[in-house]
Amino acid sequence: MRILNLITYYLLGILSIFCVSIFPQYFSTREVPDSPGYFEQLLSFGKDLFKPESWIYKMEVSKSGGAPMMEIMGPAFIYSMQILVGALSLGFIVAILLALGSAFLPNMVLNPIKKLLDVLESVPDLIVATLLQVLSIFIFKSFGVDLFSVASFKEKAYFAPIVTLAILPLVSMFKLLLLMIEEEFLKVYVTFAKSKGIDKFNILVRHIIKNIMPISFHHMKITIWGTLSSQFIIERVFNVHGLTHYLLDNFQPITVFVTLALIFTPFYFLFQLIDMWQNEEQPLSYEKRRTSWWKNWRLQNVLAWTKRTTGNIAYSFKTINLRKISPFRPVMLFLFLFTRHMKNWKFALGALFFIVAISYSLIYSVTTDNHVDQVRLYYSEDGVKLLGAAPHAPTKPFFFGSDKLGFSLFDQLVIGAKYTLIFALLIALLRVLGGLLFGIFYAFHLGPRTQQWLGKLVDSIHFLPLSLVAYILLAPILMPAFTGFGYEFTYTLTERILLEMFILTILVVPLTTVLLGKEIKRVLDYEFIASARVLGGSKFHLFWRHIFPHIGARLTILLGTQFIQVLLIFIHLGIFKFFFGGTKLSYDPMGADPPTSITHEWSGLIGELGRTTIASGRYWYLWILAAFMLAIFAMQLIIQGVKEMQQVKVGVLYKLPKARKKKAINTSEVPSYQISKDSFKVIGNNEGLDEPDVARRIDRGIKPRFKRGFEQGM
Repeated sequence: MRILNLITYYLLGILSIFCVSIFPQYFSTREVPDSPGYFEQLLSFGKDLFKPESWIYKMEVSKSGGAPMMEIMGPAFIYSMQILVGALSLGFIVAILLALGSAFLPNMVLNPIKKLLDVLESVPDLIVATLLQVLSIFIFKSFGVDLFSVASFKEKAYFAPIVTLAILPLVSMFKLLLLMIEEEFLKVYVTFAKSKGIDKFNILVRHIIKNIMPISFHHMKITIWGTLSSQFIIERVFNVHGLTHYLLDNFQPITVFVTLALIFTPFYFLFQLIDMWQNEEQPLSYEKRRTSWWKNWRLQNVLAWTKRTTGNIAYSFKTINLRKISPFRPVMLFLFLFTRHMKNWKFALGALFFIVAISYSLIYSVTTDNHVDQVRLYYSEDGVKLLGAAPHAPTKPFFFGSDKLGFSLFDQLVIGAKYTLIFALLIALLRVLGGLLFGIFYAFHLGPRTQQWLGKLVDSIHFLPLSLVAYILLAPILMPAFTGFGYEFTYTLTERILLEMFILTILVVPLTTVLLGKEIKRVLDYEFIASARVLGGSKFHLFWRHIFPHIGARLTILLGTQFIQVLLIFIHLGIFKFFFGGTKLSYDPMGADPPTSITHEWSGLIGELGRTTIASGRYWYLWILAAFMLAIFAMQLIIQGVKEMQQVKVGVLYKLPKARKKKAINTSEVPSYQISKDSFKVIGNNEGLDEPDVARRIDRGIKPRFKRGFEQGM
């Protein structure tokens, strides 16, 4: 039965890859007259898969017109997997060793390490690759030693790509293992083991590592998913001729299908077999085992399930009291929570960054009409002596320098801030809201078997690099086509923005759906939910009054992580000249301008970076990466602030208050247990009155208010 499920989910994953592979061709021919529709192209592509002549990798330089597909893609796949496996092995091994060694360090040393890990998580992979190139160039200029060799068709580079790619899994796993080891040391069985005289090292090796391995395995999937997306960029930056190179060189449906299938297949079977080995799934009961799989999915059962689910959904909508739903209530709730969280300095600092950056960008755009200063040739004050040509270094004529065309980098960063930050936040918000809506349906209206089936199907998405899939889907949308007289877009600016937002949202909604659905399901198991159901609470009442307050902090944290992921996708697409809203290309036989962004958003400046840029000494281009890094770090501060506020809410202090120093008591003073004449103090209405005034009040019948307490010891 498990083998059948394994093959079924694999075939569904291959079917999804098959449907995705035809999207670039469909989007590029959608506006062409008499072009076939999506399903027609999909059917034609499916027929071609069974023809041997279709499995040809076409090369323009080859006289024969091409070579067998697997002769080209096979060695490229092996090369890419060597880099990936080497990076993952290096990152995980170093992370495990560092985590085990850190378990014996005191807290005064661990706290700076944790803060350093938080900072390293905000550093994108492109910044790491760029800094390594800067280091290599500096050492080569200073000592004549070339640390990193650049890959070519004749020579393969391993050291630089592996080291760069290993940083992400190293930081993620080190931080995760460090936190889990600290939590395990607080459990009862560790105290019991210490009482028996077992030292800390044996407890760590024999007990704690075994207990944290299953959880680490689940987090390993997410780490590998992020590493796959980073490899898509690292291969381009270091000129690695792996799968990425050959995919971009021949961007055809068959090449897309083979590339995604080669990446999906080994990781899918590896993790599924490990799942089966760990026996994580609970055994089925006798009633479930005696019913065969196909009998549960007979047509009448499917129709009955559909009818029952539709009726439950309709009843849930009927139970919603629209009078109690105010459109201003979410806004007021957001303002209330935002004001309360602003008391946390981390949340306040991160939120102020976004408020100031977006506000200044909007004001600048309104007052200057998105004007960007440009100086191609910089002359002295007399207008005769030429001081420099574009690109200009910082200070003169622009404080932050200029790009190749002489446009001010600072002006472009300011104008693009509103597009980059607002649309990244909007895409992240759509991902969370979409996942929340479908997660409600997942938790309230799907049965356990359907939830398990959907979870297994969605889990397969972890084996496809998100940036690569986004590139495949957005290539025909963001890049204009050459018409013979120039470059023209197939879609308008509004359509390009909406399509990009939709694609970047829909790629992650299945994952957020299962994640939030399981979170809602966990809250539904609480005892107070059962009490609310007994009192007649509807599903809408349970969610709005009980579940939503519990998962509110979780939604904010998920929004922050999705925002960071969207920014990383912007960076990755920017490397390949795919900019948000479209890439502007100029056709000039005498010398065309480089690709630029129509909206001046930050990823449009990422295309300026490269090994040649750094090697030529234009280090001020790192301001572009610094802007992304600041945005990511600010969002991490918001996430950390929300976590700390949530800890305070549930009674966990993330920071112990400092103990106040008490003054030493002299032996000559009156002991705290003795009553003196000053032990009774006058407060309230008697404040500021001396003893005769108080006595006169008592004579008049006015009862003074006293606070009884001992002067010492209170």
